[in-house]
Amino acid sequence: MLSIVILGTGTIAKHLAGAISKIKEVRLAQIVGRNQEHLQWFSNLAPIIADFSKIADADVYLIAVKDDAIVEVSDYLSNKKGIVAHVSGATPMDSLSMENRGVFYPLQSFTEGRPLDFKTIPFCIEANWEASAKTLKTLAGRLSDNIYDIDSQQRKKLHLAAMYVSNFSNYLYGVGENLCLEEGLSFDLLKPLILETAEKVQTMSPKEAQTGPARRGDMKTMQAHLELLNDEKQKEIYALFSEAIKKVYEEKL
Repeated sequence: MLSIVILGTGTIAKHLAGAISKIKEVRLAQIVGRNQEHLQWFSNLAPIIADFSKIADADVYLIAVKDDAIVEVSDYLSNKKGIVAHVSGATPMDSLSMENRGVFYPLQSFTEGRPLDFKTIPFCIEANWEASAKTLKTLAGRLSDNIYDIDSQQRKKLHLAAMYVSNFSNYLYGVGENLCLEEGLSFDLLKPLILETAEKVQTMSPKEAQTGPARRGDMKTMQAHLELLNDEKQKEIYALFSEAIKKVYEEKL
């Protein structure tokens, strides 16, 4: 039975702890965090401590803190024999100084209070030792059906790609919502379109799925859209996206 210690009390730590606590073959040995109030959320899942000098011995230590705190937190594990792995998409594995180190990166958007089906989440695994990679894959395999060997350079680019398809697209949803609200319209009107766009890329490439005035080279419609926008930053974004799309398809126009 694998024993796991999670360091961190944020959103990703909560999701991981909740999912790991349900695995019969794994023991959630401890949750470590500085914030006593946040720690209380985990009290029904595992022993909790705020004293980093009393971290339990375990097979795997998962560092689930913000990226700029990973190195600092990992220093408390320098004398541990278990695998020390962070869960960051953007941080290189070698930011950890111990020999038995790795990465246990779940590629998903985690939101407080929103349940996720871990079976569908891709887990990107990297480790300094082959045996450690095998252990991390075993743990990931108890959670998900999608396990991948991804090195630090690949993971950095993958994380960047994730920013485009998730964070940036969600920002654009917000822009669309505001434009609807300006006219007293419900954002619900756009939800079927959002779902159809997401569904299409499950069966075809984004390039094949692209539609819209920039794809068609419809300059009159694009100019009319720009005239509707009052915010200069939104005009800049619209023009930049339209030009980028147009350039991809200009040979076909």
